[in-house]
Amino acid sequence: MNVWALDQKRFQQKLSELNDQTHHYLSELRELISQMDFNSGQSLQTISYFTFSMNISHDLDMENLILGTYHIHNLSEQNISNPYICIKLSSGTPFMFSGKYIYPDSQKQIRTPGAWERMNDREDKEEYWLRPLDREIIEPNEMITFPNFQIKWSPDKSYSGSVMGFTYSDQFQDGMASLNQINLSGNVSSGGEGNGEQ
Repeated sequence: MNVWALDQKRFQQKLSELNDQTHHYLSELRELISQMDFNSGQSLQTISYFTFSMNISHDLDMENLILGTYHIHNLSEQNISNPYICIKLSSGTPFMFSGKYIYPDSQKQIRTPGAWERMNDREDKEEYWLRPLDREIIEPNEMITFPNFQIKWSPDKSYSGSVMGFTYSDQFQDGMASLNQINLSGNVSSGGEGNGEQ
């Protein structure tokens, strides 16, 4: 068997593993949704969740990266008004968050479709309170996303932390936690080798 065939076989195997993982996550989401009591008045049947991919390096000279999207899906028959989110990073972690958002005092108020505005202090590196600029309503069966945020870190020492999401609106003034969160940990040995895992 030549090198091309081996690489193609490994690629197909990895693709199959990723497809299985995606099907598993979707199955878990379906199960969580099916367990929700849609007839109790406690919920408007709105869910929020992260989707993400990771590039984790075991080389201390390399940067680790998460590319993610936060979704809010209105599964109810009612509008959700004035939605906003909080993406919270564990304290004491080396994670650095970035995304496509503007500040209220920005000179350039770019009003592109899907734009988001950061509502809290720009010096806060643990909580990111964000609201969509062009969406005050999430209509029934509609979804909005905060897309393509990045979380980067360099594993110069052992770390453990999480990225949590919360959704707020006029209907959820106390907030609603996302269905999932991103949990990360890695051990850096004294010999200089790192180990990252989800």
